[in-house]
Amino acid sequence: MSSSELPCSASAYTLGNAQPPESSLPASVERAQTIERTNRTKVLWLSFTGFTLSFAAWLMFGVLGIPIQAEFQFSDVSLAWLSAIAILNGAIWRLPFGMLADRLGGKRTFIGLLLFASVSSFLVATSQSYGQLMFFAFLVGLGGNSFSVGSAWNAAWFPPKQQGFAMGLFGAGNVGASVTKLIGPALIALVPAAGVLSGWIPGGWRFVPFLYGGLLLLMAIAMAVIAPATDKKPGAGRSLKAMLAPLKDLRVWRFSLYYTVVFGVYVAMSAWLPKYFVSVYNLPLAKAALLTTPFIFTSSLLRPFGGWLSDRFGPRRVTYGVFIVGSLISLLLFMPMDVTWFTICVTLLGITQGFGKASTVKYVPEYYPKDVGVVVGLVGSLAALGGFAMPPLFAYLKEWTGQPQSMFWVVFGLTVISLIWLHCVVLRIRRQEQQTI
Repeated sequence: MSSSELPCSASAYTLGNAQPPESSLPASVERAQTIERTNRTKVLWLSFTGFTLSFAAWLMFGVLGIPIQAEFQFSDVSLAWLSAIAILNGAIWRLPFGMLADRLGGKRTFIGLLLFASVSSFLVATSQSYGQLMFFAFLVGLGGNSFSVGSAWNAAWFPPKQQGFAMGLFGAGNVGASVTKLIGPALIALVPAAGVLSGWIPGGWRFVPFLYGGLLLLMAIAMAVIAPATDKKPGAGRSLKAMLAPLKDLRVWRFSLYYTVVFGVYVAMSAWLPKYFVSVYNLPLAKAALLTTPFIFTSSLLRPFGGWLSDRFGPRRVTYGVFIVGSLISLLLFMPMDVTWFTICVTLLGITQGFGKASTVKYVPEYYPKDVGVVVGLVGSLAALGGFAMPPLFAYLKEWTGQPQSMFWVVFGLTVISLIWLHCVVLRIRRQEQQTI
């Protein structure tokens, strides 16, 4: 295999980095290792919880959009743009926020994002027009950039052989997309539209962003208090040019396409599926939201297992399987089917995305161990931009064709293109290996 295709971290397993058993280490070294493991655990669970809350607020318009649409009386296309505008702002800043996490540390950067998202979520609850909704939704979307921050933060703290699982568990915070779908309809019905405490706490759909604002604020405080006081900053002291150097590699842009298939499509479907269930199967909002949750849960909670598989078998094999199975399932979804089979198929698609999100991100620290924030920032940014573009595209395709399942034409096309590109890379690697024998 050529040096250009070998991951940088491969050397970590081949250059004799063996250490003596812990029992033979001095007490001070054992104590330092224990503190290090404790700090890693704190970083992992704080980042996971913060990302889960940020993701919940970022994608809350998938459920809230329906009662908002009823109140403000706008079209399905306008509803799609409301969801998309939040996704947009959670995409365009991932690269600079990943760089900030590498240079300033994940702790400070994450806390700043949580505070901004908290204020923005409170503002969503005060909206009185479609224009205000669009502006405040754009602001609250900034919290979506926490993915590149948390990925860089965990990569800095965990050794290579544990990064797949750690970054997979952190990324399982995608499950936040299901939070609004599980609790949103009940909260909207439970809290009176006039609010409580003389209107200080808003009611109806406005209560949900108000609640998220408070939870995000509490999370920022918890992170400031609990996270390790001394952070790891792999990008500290490096020039901007040096940090951006990996972006010249075609490989980085290939990873971005892969991640669009498994994450960008996930984001778009999380936002669009409740509307799909309501409009195609004439389901009430609460049931539509409930039927969306298996897709979100499988795509999110299987991510740590996908990371473990990538640690064990390598990300390339896992990604290969993801694209093959994903293309077959999305092809099945071209056909009209009853609600039961549709729910099963999108849940199976969610399983492939859960594995694929972990395997794609696992590539990054293997090839770019010193530039995780930058590379994950670009990869995540382009994938989230795909998630931004797809809901309006789904709406327009439905208008043009009259077929709601036309959204899966997009999913199938992206998956097949990624599979072909990956297969071409594998063939090239095999040719290079044969030439060196």
